[in-house]
Amino acid sequence: MSPLDRGGRRVVVTGAAGLIGSHLSRALLDRGDSVVAVDNFVTGSPANVERLASDTAFTFSRHDVTRPLEVAGPVDAVLHFASPASPVDFDRIPIEILEVGSIGTQNTLELARAKGARYMLASTSEVYGDPEVHPQPEGYRGNVNPIGPRSVYDEAKRFAEAMTMAYHRHHGVDVRIVRIFNTFGPHMRPDDGRVVSNFLVQALAGKPLTVYGDGSQTRSFCYVDDEVRGILALLDSDHVGPVNIGNPHEFTVGSLAESVRTVTGSSSEVQFAPLPADDPLQRCPDIALARSLLGWEPEVELSVGLARTAEWFRRG
Repeated sequence: MSPLDRGGRRVVVTGAAGLIGSHLSRALLDRGDSVVAVDNFVTGSPANVERLASDTAFTFSRHDVTRPLEVAGPVDAVLHFASPASPVDFDRIPIEILEVGSIGTQNTLELARAKGARYMLASTSEVYGDPEVHPQPEGYRGNVNPIGPRSVYDEAKRFAEAMTMAYHRHHGVDVRIVRIFNTFGPHMRPDDGRVVSNFLVQALAGKPLTVYGDGSQTRSFCYVDDEVRGILALLDSDHVGPVNIGNPHEFTVGSLAESVRTVTGSSSEVQFAPLPADDPLQRCPDIALARSLLGWEPEVELSVGLARTAEWFRRG
């Protein structure tokens, strides 16, 4: 039996070896879709796609989306989730981040256009920059430093949104834009430089937890299962977007450190370090649109998600 005989859609997922891409691929398979996964493993983990390889509805292509992407046969949806997204990557591979947000977005849009497929762009809360409006609604245009160290990611995603809407208006491509906020969960890179993975890895190793700044800056952390559920709700809806999908419960970085110490049973001390340039002081989504249009809101409490993620890191 071929994957298409299952009665679901055939979906291309770029960045399928990453945190969200791997969970999204699993969720698509579980609901009866077939998945053509694409990744070049610059930041994604081969183990994340190996977990899916036994499913007959799953195929994998190792490919860099900054080169034209061709997929044989019908395609019902193209989900562009490829992009390095961690602070450590902004210094390490800035050009690649800009290219995947620009050239990679156009190449995946061209695939959707050629196949008559629905297109979804994984955008980010980073388009809001260091926000002067709080919480951030989709209509807020942001406060981004276009030449700062974070700009390679912020501006790549802002350009990707513009490109997506240009294809929608000019070529009639059916598009969806999701703005993702601070997602965490199993399949995270232990060395990705983001605060949840940093704290968990440090706590499990008995090392001090590194807090940048004084710990009063806030973030809103969404467990990956909730994030994927919201992404699929938007994909299946009639709304173009952008739509914020994130957890509106706001936590200081200092309180996150305490939560991590609690769920891991760690006695690690907290060490303070200078706040990186342009690091946002506040970040929290207004999810009124997701609630009203999609009937979505997160369900997994921070402590529960942290415990699940810590257990995954323990298993190594």
